[in-house]
Amino acid sequence: MSLLDKHVVIEKNATLMLVGSLLVVTIGGIVEIAPLFYLENTIEKVEGMRPYSPLELAGRDIYVREGCYVCHSQMIRPFRDEVERYGHYSLAAESMYDHPFQWGSKRTGPDLARVGDRYSNEWHVQHLTDPRSVVPESIMPRYGFLKNNKIDPHSITTHLAANAAVGVPYTKEMIDAAAADLSAQATPDANTADLEKRYPKAKLGDFDGNPQAVTEMDALVAYLQMLGTLVDFSTYDEAKSAR
Repeated sequence: MSLLDKHVVIEKNATLMLVGSLLVVTIGGIVEIAPLFYLENTIEKVEGMRPYSPLELAGRDIYVREGCYVCHSQMIRPFRDEVERYGHYSLAAESMYDHPFQWGSKRTGPDLARVGDRYSNEWHVQHLTDPRSVVPESIMPRYGFLKNNKIDPHSITTHLAANAAVGVPYTKEMIDAAAADLSAQATPDANTADLEKRYPKAKLGDFDGNPQAVTEMDALVAYLQMLGTLVDFSTYDEAKSAR
Protein backbone atom coordinates (compact mmCIF):
# COMPACT_ATOMS: atom_id res chain seq x y z
CA MET A 1 0.00 0.00 0.00
CA SER A 2 1.45 3.36 -1.07
CA LEU A 3 1.58 6.44 1.14
CA LEU A 4 -1.24 7.98 -0.90
CA ASP A 5 -3.41 4.92 -0.30
CA LYS A 6 -2.78 5.18 3.45
CA HIS A 7 -3.81 8.83 3.35
CA VAL A 8 -7.06 7.88 1.60
CA VAL A 9 -7.84 5.53 4.48
CA ILE A 10 -7.47 8.42 6.96
CA GLU A 11 -9.60 10.73 4.82
CA LYS A 12 -12.41 8.19 4.67
CA ASN A 13 -12.36 7.46 8.41
CA ALA A 14 -13.71 10.37 10.48
CA THR A 15 -12.32 8.95 13.72
CA LEU A 16 -8.80 8.54 12.34
CA MET A 17 -8.98 12.04 10.81
CA LEU A 18 -10.01 13.53 14.19
CA VAL A 19 -7.27 11.67 16.08
CA GLY A 20 -4.66 12.64 13.48
CA SER A 21 -5.72 16.30 13.55
CA LEU A 22 -5.58 16.41 17.34
CA LEU A 23 -2.13 14.81 17.28
CA VAL A 24 -0.78 17.36 14.78
CA VAL A 25 -2.27 20.31 16.70
CA THR A 26 -0.89 18.96 19.98
CA ILE A 27 2.65 18.55 18.63
CA GLY A 28 2.52 22.00 17.02
CA GLY A 29 1.24 23.57 20.23
CA ILE A 30 3.97 21.96 22.33
CA VAL A 31 6.68 23.11 19.90
CA GLU A 32 5.41 26.71 20.06
CA ILE A 33 4.42 27.00 23.72
CA ALA A 34 6.90 24.83 25.66
CA PRO A 35 9.96 27.07 24.99
CA LEU A 36 8.12 30.03 26.54
CA PHE A 37 8.27 28.36 29.96
CA TYR A 38 12.07 28.60 29.87
CA LEU A 39 12.19 32.30 28.95
CA GLU A 40 12.09 34.99 31.62
CA ASN A 41 10.87 37.55 29.10
CA THR A 42 9.64 37.20 25.52
CA ILE A 43 10.30 40.88 24.75
CA GLU A 44 13.79 41.72 23.60
CA LYS A 45 15.18 44.64 25.56
CA VAL A 46 16.02 47.71 23.50
CA GLU A 47 18.57 50.34 24.48
CA GLY A 48 16.96 53.64 25.39
CA MET A 49 13.62 52.37 26.67
CA ARG A 50 12.68 53.51 30.16
CA PRO A 51 9.52 53.92 32.25
CA TYR A 52 7.47 57.06 31.69
CA SER A 53 8.35 60.12 33.72
CA PRO A 54 5.57 61.20 36.13
CA LEU A 55 4.42 63.98 33.77
CA GLU A 56 4.46 61.64 30.75
CA LEU A 57 2.53 59.01 32.71
CA ALA A 58 -0.07 61.60 33.69
CA GLY A 59 -0.30 62.61 30.04
CA ARG A 60 -0.75 59.02 28.97
CA ASP A 61 -3.59 58.61 31.47
CA ILE A 62 -5.29 61.66 29.94
CA TYR A 63 -4.68 60.26 26.43
CA VAL A 64 -6.50 57.07 27.41
CA ARG A 65 -9.19 58.87 29.43
CA GLU A 66 -10.13 61.13 26.51
CA GLY A 67 -10.30 58.20 24.07
CA CYS A 68 -7.45 59.34 21.83
CA TYR A 69 -6.56 55.68 21.28
CA VAL A 70 -9.90 55.12 19.52
CA CYS A 71 -8.72 57.10 16.47
CA HIS A 72 -4.93 57.01 16.81
CA SER A 73 -3.05 53.71 17.01
CA GLN A 74 0.57 53.51 18.11
CA MET A 75 1.55 50.57 15.96
CA ILE A 76 3.53 51.03 12.76
CA ARG A 77 3.48 47.80 10.80
CA PRO A 78 6.56 46.52 8.93
CA PHE A 79 5.23 47.45 5.48
CA ARG A 80 6.88 49.87 3.10
CA ASP A 81 3.93 52.30 2.90
CA GLU A 82 3.68 52.42 6.71
CA VAL A 83 7.40 52.89 7.30
CA GLU A 84 7.72 55.61 4.65
CA ARG A 85 4.79 57.55 6.10
CA TYR A 86 5.28 57.15 9.84
CA GLY A 87 8.85 55.97 10.42
CA HIS A 88 10.52 52.80 11.70
CA TYR A 89 8.09 49.98 12.44
CA SER A 90 7.05 49.56 16.06
CA LEU A 91 9.08 47.36 18.39
CA ALA A 92 7.44 45.27 21.11
CA ALA A 93 9.85 46.76 23.65
CA GLU A 94 8.39 50.21 23.05
CA SER A 95 5.16 49.09 24.71
CA MET A 96 6.68 47.01 27.49
CA TYR A 97 5.69 49.56 30.15
CA ASP A 98 2.22 50.30 28.74
CA HIS A 99 -0.85 49.27 30.73
CA PRO A 100 -2.80 48.96 28.47
CA PHE A 101 -0.71 49.15 25.29
CA GLN A 102 -1.82 51.36 22.39
CA TRP A 103 -1.40 48.93 19.50
CA GLY A 104 -4.44 48.61 17.27
CA SER A 105 -5.82 47.93 13.82
CA LYS A 106 -8.04 50.99 13.26
CA ARG A 107 -6.97 54.52 12.39
CA THR A 108 -9.26 57.47 11.88
CA GLY A 109 -6.29 59.80 12.34
CA PRO A 110 -2.57 59.17 11.76
CA ASP A 111 -0.53 56.73 13.81
CA LEU A 112 1.22 58.53 16.68
CA ALA A 113 4.02 56.10 17.46
CA ARG A 114 6.64 58.54 16.08
CA VAL A 115 4.91 61.89 16.64
CA GLY A 116 7.46 63.08 19.22
CA ASP A 117 9.55 66.09 18.11
CA ARG A 118 7.72 66.33 14.77
CA TYR A 119 5.82 69.42 15.85
CA SER A 120 6.42 72.20 18.35
CA ASN A 121 4.68 72.43 21.71
CA GLU A 122 2.74 75.40 20.37
CA TRP A 123 1.49 73.37 17.41
CA HIS A 124 0.23 70.60 19.69
CA VAL A 125 -1.54 73.06 21.99
CA GLN A 126 -3.21 74.79 19.01
CA HIS A 127 -4.14 71.45 17.46
CA LEU A 128 -5.68 70.19 20.70
CA THR A 129 -7.46 73.49 21.32
CA ASP A 130 -8.83 73.97 17.79
CA PRO A 131 -7.93 71.03 15.52
CA ARG A 132 -9.34 72.57 12.34
CA SER A 133 -7.18 75.67 12.68
CA VAL A 134 -4.13 73.61 11.73
CA VAL A 135 -5.72 70.61 9.97
CA PRO A 136 -8.85 71.89 8.15
CA GLU A 137 -10.15 68.40 7.33
CA SER A 138 -9.79 67.15 10.92
CA ILE A 139 -12.84 65.66 12.68
CA MET A 140 -11.10 65.60 16.07
CA PRO A 141 -13.00 67.10 19.03
CA ARG A 142 -11.60 70.16 20.82
CA TYR A 143 -9.58 69.62 23.99
CA GLY A 144 -8.90 73.22 24.96
CA PHE A 145 -10.37 72.61 28.41
CA LEU A 146 -7.21 70.70 29.31
CA LYS A 147 -5.43 74.05 29.72
CA ASN A 148 -7.77 74.88 32.60
CA ASN A 149 -7.41 71.58 34.45
CA LYS A 150 -4.55 71.72 36.92
CA ILE A 151 -2.77 68.52 37.96
CA ASP A 152 -2.25 67.72 41.62
CA PRO A 153 1.43 66.66 41.68
CA HIS A 154 0.89 64.46 44.72
CA SER A 155 -1.71 62.29 42.98
CA ILE A 156 0.90 60.91 40.58
CA THR A 157 2.73 59.09 43.38
CA THR A 158 0.00 56.45 43.59
CA HIS A 159 0.07 56.08 39.78
CA LEU A 160 3.76 55.18 39.85
CA ALA A 161 3.21 52.81 42.78
CA ALA A 162 0.37 51.06 40.92
CA ASN A 163 2.53 50.64 37.81
CA ALA A 164 5.39 49.32 39.93
CA ALA A 165 3.01 46.71 41.35
CA VAL A 166 2.41 45.29 37.85
CA GLY A 167 6.08 45.13 36.92
CA VAL A 168 7.13 48.58 35.69
CA PRO A 169 10.63 49.11 37.19
CA TYR A 170 9.92 52.26 39.18
CA THR A 171 12.27 52.41 42.17
CA LYS A 172 11.40 53.73 45.61
CA GLU A 173 13.46 56.81 44.78
CA MET A 174 11.38 57.43 41.64
CA ILE A 175 8.11 57.01 43.52
CA ASP A 176 9.20 59.27 46.40
CA ALA A 177 10.31 61.98 43.94
CA ALA A 178 7.28 61.66 41.64
CA ALA A 179 5.51 64.86 42.71
CA ALA A 180 8.68 66.95 42.51
CA ASP A 181 9.65 65.44 39.13
CA LEU A 182 6.20 66.12 37.67
CA SER A 183 6.35 69.79 38.62
CA ALA A 184 9.98 70.21 37.59
CA GLN A 185 9.51 68.80 34.09
CA ALA A 186 6.87 71.41 33.22
CA THR A 187 8.46 74.36 35.06
CA PRO A 188 10.94 76.58 33.20
CA ASP A 189 14.25 77.15 35.01
CA ALA A 190 13.55 74.32 37.49
CA ASN A 191 16.43 72.15 38.69
CA THR A 192 15.98 69.02 36.58
CA ALA A 193 19.37 67.35 37.05
CA ASP A 194 17.98 64.45 39.10
CA LEU A 195 14.93 64.17 36.87
CA GLU A 196 17.12 63.79 33.78
CA LYS A 197 19.17 61.08 35.49
CA ARG A 198 16.04 59.13 36.33
CA TYR A 199 14.37 59.71 32.96
CA PRO A 200 16.92 60.23 30.14
CA LYS A 201 15.69 62.17 27.11
CA ALA A 202 12.73 63.61 29.01
CA LYS A 203 11.37 66.75 27.32
CA LEU A 204 11.61 69.78 29.62
CA GLY A 205 10.00 73.19 29.90
CA ASP A 206 6.64 74.88 29.63
CA PHE A 207 4.44 72.81 27.32
CA ASP A 208 1.10 74.62 27.41
CA GLY A 209 2.27 78.25 27.34
CA ASN A 210 1.37 78.88 30.97
CA PRO A 211 4.45 78.58 33.21
CA GLN A 212 2.44 79.45 36.31
CA ALA A 213 0.67 76.09 36.56
CA VAL A 214 1.08 72.44 35.63
CA THR A 215 -2.00 71.49 33.64
CA GLU A 216 -3.39 68.45 31.87
CA MET A 217 -2.36 70.13 28.61
CA ASP A 218 1.24 70.16 29.87
CA ALA A 219 1.03 66.46 30.62
CA LEU A 220 -0.59 65.41 27.35
CA VAL A 221 1.84 67.41 25.20
CA ALA A 222 4.81 66.06 27.19
CA TYR A 223 3.56 62.53 26.52
CA LEU A 224 3.08 63.18 22.79
CA GLN A 225 6.51 64.79 22.47
CA MET A 226 8.14 61.71 24.00
CA LEU A 227 6.54 59.14 21.66
CA GLY A 228 9.11 57.50 19.40
CA THR A 229 12.08 59.51 20.70
CA LEU A 230 13.63 57.11 23.21
CA VAL A 231 15.08 54.55 20.79
CA ASP A 232 17.86 55.49 18.35
CA PHE A 233 16.52 53.87 15.19
CA SER A 234 19.52 54.99 13.15
CA THR A 235 21.43 52.05 14.62
CA TYR A 236 18.82 49.69 13.16
CA ASP A 237 19.06 51.37 9.76
CA GLU A 238 22.87 51.14 9.82
CA ALA A 239 22.75 47.45 10.72
CA LYS A 240 20.28 46.84 7.89
CA SER A 241 22.52 48.69 5.40
CA ALA A 242 25.57 46.69 6.48
CA ARG A 243 23.94 43.40 5.57
